[in-house]
Amino acid sequence: MGKVIPLSELGYATRAIHAGQRPNELTGAIVSPIHQCAVYAQKYPGEFQYDYGRSMNPGYYGLEETLAALEFAQYATVFSSGVATMSAVMSTLKGGDRVIMPTDVYGGTYRLFKQIFEKFGVSYTQIDLNDLNAVEDSLRARPQMLYIETPTNPLLAVYDLVALSGLAKKYGAISVVDNTFASPYFQNPLKLGIDVVLHSCSKYIGGHSDIVGGAVMTNDKEYREKLDFARKSIGLHPDPFTMFLMRRGIKTLPLRMQRHQENAFALARYFEKHPLVERLLYPGLPSHPQHHIAKKQMTGFSGMLTVFFKLTNDQAKKLISSFQIITLAESLGAVESLVEHPASMTHQKIPKEVREKHGLTDGLIRFSVGTEDSKDLIADLQQAFASSP
Repeated sequence: MGKVIPLSELGYATRAIHAGQRPNELTGAIVSPIHQCAVYAQKYPGEFQYDYGRSMNPGYYGLEETLAALEFAQYATVFSSGVATMSAVMSTLKGGDRVIMPTDVYGGTYRLFKQIFEKFGVSYTQIDLNDLNAVEDSLRARPQMLYIETPTNPLLAVYDLVALSGLAKKYGAISVVDNTFASPYFQNPLKLGIDVVLHSCSKYIGGHSDIVGGAVMTNDKEYREKLDFARKSIGLHPDPFTMFLMRRGIKTLPLRMQRHQENAFALARYFEKHPLVERLLYPGLPSHPQHHIAKKQMTGFSGMLTVFFKLTNDQAKKLISSFQIITLAESLGAVESLVEHPASMTHQKIPKEVREKHGLTDGLIRFSVGTEDSKDLIADLQQAFASSP
């Protein structure tokens, strides 16, 4: 056998296909089997390789090696959903702890933090994370965590992770980034000094609208042990078939992300010229307010577009209900193009006055651009505009 090529020398597409995915030693199968098992025999009381399906499954470990490789991390813990990852991360805090988070945060995150964990004494402060002076002022109060989304959902704000991670370290706060919108293909926060990265694997990592899952990556062994404990103790474990589908989706992640970005640029160019578009947000465009930060810390700009239309609330809803190829649905990051109205869908639990204060108006429409032929997506847009007043 020749020299073993270290993981650090492998390209990204090779990592996605081969990291943590070796042929089965018993059968030679190149696809890892599904271990549909909840109970494991013990050789002697307390002596076991696996104890119980809630805390251990043979499918965890290869998948976690793959997920860690995607984020250039030492450790990964896989969970049952993106919300489960946030629950695990929040479970590392205690009553009286404080968290700083963006003004533009996913509605499910806001709901979880404000309606669940706030009841247990964890407080949250929302600020503009592009205002580094305000961030530092808040960090001087010694919060325990700086929680970041970038790009954010749905305003696609991009935050300077090098600057934010440096400030968090200066004041002893753990920095956490939800990297779902960028995907690990286009952005790697751990390389930029961030402590913890999480993903809703239901989105780009799975990529096919057929799983609900999540993952957290870190280089801190002690923190990883806390996450494993949370998975076991709170019951945040994924099922074996979900892990199988996640592994399959990961193998095409680089190919899909390239196509998502190509199509997003095509739609962005179309929207830039459309008379009914008031404002367009896409980090890959020079018109995006943080385009310079995106170019610095991202290798690409993903497939999410946010459009503000010159339409009433009812007109906007009618428009996005008129597409034939682009599907009106929550979620994102799949091969199918999706569209949603955040004010009445993903962000409806955020009070209207809070939404509008931070720019989440009724005319905001979010597109998750899929991997279809871009000419067909543009034709679908054209027919919807033609049929809607």
